[in-house]
Order: sequence, then structure tokens, then C-alpha cells
Amino acid sequence: MKILVATDAWHPQVNGVVRTLSQVAHEAHALGTNLEFLSPQGFWTLPMPGYAEIRLALTGPGDIERRLDQARADCVHIATEGPIGHAVRRVCIKRGMPFTTSFHTRFPDYLAERLPLPQRWTTDLTWAWLRRFHAPSAAVLAATPTLQQELTGRGFKNVKLWSRGVDAQLFRPERRADLIDSRDLPRPVFLTVGRVAVEKNLEEFLKLDLPGTKLIVGDGPAREQLSKAYPDAFFVGAKQGEDLAAIYASADVFVFPSRTDTFGLVLLEALASGVPVAAFPAAAPRDVIGQNLPGGAPVGKLDEDLRRACLEALELDRDACRQFAERLTWQACAQTFLDLVTEGARAWREKRTRAERLKSLFLNARQRRHATR
Repeated sequence: MKILVATDAWHPQVNGVVRTLSQVAHEAHALGTNLEFLSPQGFWTLPMPGYAEIRLALTGPGDIERRLDQARADCVHIATEGPIGHAVRRVCIKRGMPFTTSFHTRFPDYLAERLPLPQRWTTDLTWAWLRRFHAPSAAVLAATPTLQQELTGRGFKNVKLWSRGVDAQLFRPERRADLIDSRDLPRPVFLTVGRVAVEKNLEEFLKLDLPGTKLIVGDGPAREQLSKAYPDAFFVGAKQGEDLAAIYASADVFVFPSRTDTFGLVLLEALASGVPVAAFPAAAPRDVIGQNLPGGAPVGKLDEDLRRACLEALELDRDACRQFAERLTWQACAQTFLDLVTEGARAWREKRTRAERLKSLFLNARQRRHATR
């Protein structure tokens, strides 16, 4: 079976959407399904305003139709609401093809952070636009129960839960090295990983009065400004693979200041590395880790006082963090994705067949009535 995934987020971007899709593709292949990606690669692109590293594709209907024809996919999934996502959505609707979508990014919250506009423009209209985009979807995939409930409450239809996983072989406590000590960084080390951008709420972490070291891994449009404003913090840029895994495992607490993320893969990567989490009690950390494991062992501290959460997280059991993450695999994530996408397409086709049958019966009955007059 082949699934065509339309996404505006793709390599060389480093973010949760790209990591999720890449991992799912790898695991899906082992499950007998091929994921083919229709991404900005192969198109003319322009830098996204405010995010030069994100390239927006310039597409035409003919280009997208040719790519769909060449793919000959059994199912279509639209992962993002950018130019690629909109173009594929238009062609699918035009051709009467079923497709599923996923909700990765809280654009209303991001716009509210960035634009000094009334709430009606940054929030109400943006939610209406997103609702319209996803309305024709056979299923809308959401990462957490809280997001699923919120989308349903905002009028999104057929919202399904699609959780995430972690590479527990790459991210593990054994990666712990003398990386931190070799840089002569005082402990404890409070680490955060992700895009260095306003919507990540990093200043709430950077301005805390904490002992030891604040370590920021990642790049983004706010890096230069924040590194100048907080010279005592260490900004080391984007890291990947074993380098990133070693940094995770060498930290003492992982700090997640974001209030807008829909999931936060970095939470699982930290926990798989044996590093407890400190975060605000926002939707993503509440859904991903809650406050406790089933046996009662906490793996993180969620508190509106982020400083208190950071300090209390220092006392948590690193082994419990690892055990928690080991239950969340990418294989399970991929299987859920395949089930939801294929079931969504099947249900859509069955619904359309029933509608066409009813329409045919109605037309036949009307023709017979006319014939008897």
C-alpha cells in the first residue's frame, strides 16, 4: 500500500512535524506501507516571512495533479495547511478523492504572539480558516486528548487521536557523557530544546533565577535577540542525532516553557534520556506526562511557578523517566497513523457510495413517476 503525504514542513527543517513524519515513514515501511512525500522539494520556493529557514512552495494546479497521478497512491494525507497542503486539498476536492488531515500547529496562538492585531483577526478568523480547511477531511488527526477535545469544541468534525513516539535507542541515559563538564558549565544544567522563537515562550525560562546553567539547543529568528539579552545562558545552535542525544542525557532537568505546542516531542526525548521535565501546566505537558506514572512515580513537575517546578524536578528519579518513555514507541505511532488514514479513506468512499446509490434511486423513482403520467 502507498500513502501520499502532502507537507509544507520537510527537510532540512528541524521541527516536530518533520521528525514525526520521518519516523512514521521509517516504521511504516517495516509494516508494509510506503509513504511518499509531496513537499516543497522540486518546486520554486520563497522564504516564509519571519522564518527564512522555512521555504514556501510556489505551486500550480497542473504541477500538483501531475504529482498525484505519478504517485498512484491508495490514500492521501495532508499534514500541513501551507501552500502544498492547500494545493493538494483543492485537487482532491476537484477530483472527488478522499483525504485525511492532521493538526500540528496552533496558528491562532502563534499569530496572537507575533501580530499586534485585535483578537478577532489573530484568533477568531484564524480558527474559522482552519476549520474550513479541515472540514472536507475524512478524519482530522490530533496529537493529544486535550487538543482533540478542543478541536471538537471549536466545530472540527471527526477528530481522531494520533499520539507520538520516541526513539528510545537513540535517546537513552547511557548517552550521558562529560559533554557538560568538559565545557566547565556549572551544574545543575537546565536544558531546553527547540525553535528559538517567540511562540516558544523561552524568555519565561531565561529570566528565571536558577542555580547552575541554562542551556538552549536550537536555532530560530529570536536567537540573536535572546542571546544578547541573556548573556549568561548558553545558546549552542541546532543539534541532531548522537550529538543531541548526548546533550539530553547530560542535562539535569529539561525545561519546557511553551504554552502553545500541540505535543512536544522534546518531552519524550528528554524522558527517554532519563531527564525529568519542568513545565507550565499547559495542555501539551499535561497530556504527555501528566504529573505521575501509573505507579505514582513522578517524571516531571508542572507548576505555574516555573522556577519552583525546575528546582523540584531535580529531585525526581531518572530511572522512572526512562521507564515512562519506553512505553511510547514510534512503531505504535505509525500503526495508529496507518489505521486512521486507511479507515478514513474507506469510510469516506462508503459514505459517498451510499449517497450516490440514494441519489440514483431517487432519480429512478422520479423518472418512473414521469413515465406513468
